[in-house]
Amino acid sequence: MSARIIIADDHPLFRSALAHAVGRVWPEAAIIEASSAAEARTALANGGAETLLLDLHMADSSGLSVLMDLRQDYPALPIVIVSASEEPRVAAAAAQLGAAGFIPKSASLEAMREGLAAVRDGDAWFPESGADADDDLARIASLTPAQRRILGGIRQGLLNKQIAYELAISEATVKAHITAILRKLGVGSRTQAVLVAAKLEIDQPVADSAKG
Repeated sequence: MSARIIIADDHPLFRSALAHAVGRVWPEAAIIEASSAAEARTALANGGAETLLLDLHMADSSGLSVLMDLRQDYPALPIVIVSASEEPRVAAAAAQLGAAGFIPKSASLEAMREGLAAVRDGDAWFPESGADADDDLARIASLTPAQRRILGGIRQGLLNKQIAYELAISEATVKAHITAILRKLGVGSRTQAVLVAAKLEIDQPVADSAKG
């Protein structure tokens, strides 16, 4: 059976460029294109993949939360981040949160092929970032999926009763989760938790956002 490679990016032209690079590294691969994180999940559910190439900015995702969620659900899946964000901290954060590689969208086709070949062979591939590991990211990664969803509600400014309604759980359960979230993040308030969680967000370059 040929390898299945999923390319999740909401820019058709960039998906085409990635597909060309994938074809040089996995000549016999079946390439599945997705324009959203939801489409990528559907493709994974319908046959898995050998590797997922994931853009961090799509209609239904913006930041490193989508990487964390996919790593939680598919721990053995190599995920290569392809991003227009070239801040050193972004590549460092992706590595810390379990990505197999990070390819800037500005990379040459040759560099893309080099990165994908490294991941295919079981190696990690990241640009030299010089950024240190972030203890806050490690704390965020320690949250359970339910706790991350509740933290997401807190970041949206929802009240406990609103979070309880959205997640179909009791308000008491929400309060218990929030207590655990604050403890795991090492903070004393919801506001401080929001500031820590903001590290998952990634500024989208103006030139990239203009394409969409």
